[in-house]
Amino acid sequence: MDETGHENRPPAPSDAAALAERHARYPDAQIRTILNGTRTIALVGASANPARPSWIVLKYLLDRGYAVTPVNPGLAGQDLLGRRVAASLAEVQAGLGDQPIDMVEIFRNSAAAGPLVDEALALTPPPKMIWMQLGVRDDAAAARAEARGLTVIMNRCPKIEYGRLSGEIGWTGVNSRILSARKPVLAARGVQKLTIAERGRRSDG
Repeated sequence: MDETGHENRPPAPSDAAALAERHARYPDAQIRTILNGTRTIALVGASANPARPSWIVLKYLLDRGYAVTPVNPGLAGQDLLGRRVAASLAEVQAGLGDQPIDMVEIFRNSAAAGPLVDEALALTPPPKMIWMQLGVRDDAAAARAEARGLTVIMNRCPKIEYGRLSGEIGWTGVNSRILSARKPVLAARGVQKLTIAERGRRSDG
């Protein structure tokens, strides 16, 4: 039983197969809608080491205008890239009042994902979605979150997905797998930043 009083039963075999298939690949339109509709992010597992992927992703998302709160009990109260580090998801939620966290991004290993999902589900209100970083997957936790109405993305990196959908990732020679005759949209502010707005439309962000 999780912190909310719900039983942590594994999904039935048929449900597990359907969930695995659903999370094998995410449509670009779904990822774009999520990233466009997200403002507040709680990044669990943030690091103060600039060489760590979580620090790099934190900086990237902040540079793209997201309101990211780093979460790490070992760094709680410190400032990281100009953002105060929270000790827990409950602390992040307390700062938002009645507004839910848009995205809880789990930058921990798969073994830690389940308890963190349960911690997120215990929030009032619960977050809108759970995003598990590249290499992180817990199908049972995903099933619990989806049963509560949350959107779940697993084994993906929001920085990579943003860069792929915007076309920025192509600057490093990586194939974005986006085929379009339209030019990608430059951000109105910043140097050499593309947005994930539909191509051919100007972004004011």
